[in-house]
Amino acid sequence: MTTDTLDPVTTVKAYLRPIDAQGLAEFAAGGKANPARRGTNKVHTVMEGQYRSISHVGEKHTVVVDEPLHLFGQDTAPAPGEIVLSGLGGCIAVGVTAVATWKGVKLSKLEVFLEGDIGNPAAWGAGGALEMTPPQMGFQAVRVKVLVEGDAPREVLEEIVQHANFYSPVANTIRNPIPFDISMA
Repeated sequence: MTTDTLDPVTTVKAYLRPIDAQGLAEFAAGGKANPARRGTNKVHTVMEGQYRSISHVGEKHTVVVDEPLHLFGQDTAPAPGEIVLSGLGGCIAVGVTAVATWKGVKLSKLEVFLEGDIGNPAAWGAGGALEMTPPQMGFQAVRVKVLVEGDAPREVLEEIVQHANFYSPVANTIRNPIPFDISMA
């Protein structure tokens, strides 16, 4: 009678596609050498009608924005506030990826869940609650949950998430007042 032996089970862990760690280090060194360095994002938005618009982002991309039916849109695309949350989620995901790379942590899962309580009682200033002040309009609260897995303990992953949040350009734009100028073209 022969006894068959089973080979040990091997679990294969798939990691997310990594970023260029050397390029990240060089970019970070450039920021350290010149903390006043700034980039400029450019977007050109063209209204199609009702509330649907097409934004030309940089020279290669487009983003479509609309409003839901209950706000008199066609509900053909995300609403502007959803696009803001999308940008925040993307920025946090980029930050977590960069910080994990900097710390030598390989990530196997990264998901960002966002909710924002937004109000528009002034109906865009078109005759609604006109006594509203700017702090009472727009996002009143934003909640973010990050699901991250990798080859580091939970405490290290939590540090990575908090570090990315602290340095997120989009999170800081939402958290902090900034100079804002609007004029006729």
